[in-house]
Amino acid sequence: MSKNKASKKLPPQLPTQQTIQRHFNKQDKAMANIVKKVGPIKLKPNKKYFLVLCRSIISQQISVKAADAIMSRFLKLFPNQNLTPQRVQEISDSKIREAGLSKQKVAYMKDLSEKFLNKSINPRKFQFMGNEEIIESLIQVYGVGRWTAEMFLIFSLGRPDIFPAGDLGVRTAIKNIYNLDAVPSIKESKPYGEKWSPFETIGAWYAWRSLNPEIAAY
Repeated sequence: MSKNKASKKLPPQLPTQQTIQRHFNKQDKAMANIVKKVGPIKLKPNKKYFLVLCRSIISQQISVKAADAIMSRFLKLFPNQNLTPQRVQEISDSKIREAGLSKQKVAYMKDLSEKFLNKSINPRKFQFMGNEEIIESLIQVYGVGRWTAEMFLIFSLGRPDIFPAGDLGVRTAIKNIYNLDAVPSIKESKPYGEKWSPFETIGAWYAWRSLNPEIAAY
């Protein structure tokens, strides 16, 4: 490891379940009850970074079921379903569209693969980058906004301190958990993230589980 890399502080990892329960017992009794009810967190970082981002593009503005079907057809376009940036660059736009992607999403996918190839996005550097640095890197891709970047930080990198205030599911869960009259705005939801800090990701995961018992993955 270079001297420059060694000098950088590595990002925090997901805490133990005991630490999670103790934290919320102290900081937020309502969320502590949900943690106890749902049980151990099942959030495993996914290091297939390119695949995760491709799926995030496919998933935009469509149902989970539709996204799963399109992703399955998309993967079958590649030998052994081995998805790589180079292979996405080489395949024709029309072939990708046959899998069910819109013309716009094909353009997003091509831009993503190009940025992986030219190292504008360099996964080797992620462990040495802060959350905002990674978000800024990812939102340079056409079709990738802050929400998508935050989902990547949560589900692919396993960063424990991401509060996705723009996620409607999290805000809907906040309304239910804290018996609010209406779904809070992005600004109104942020104090709840502050209560969960420095484990905002864990709070968000359990908030999702309070709406849907199925394990959240991305």
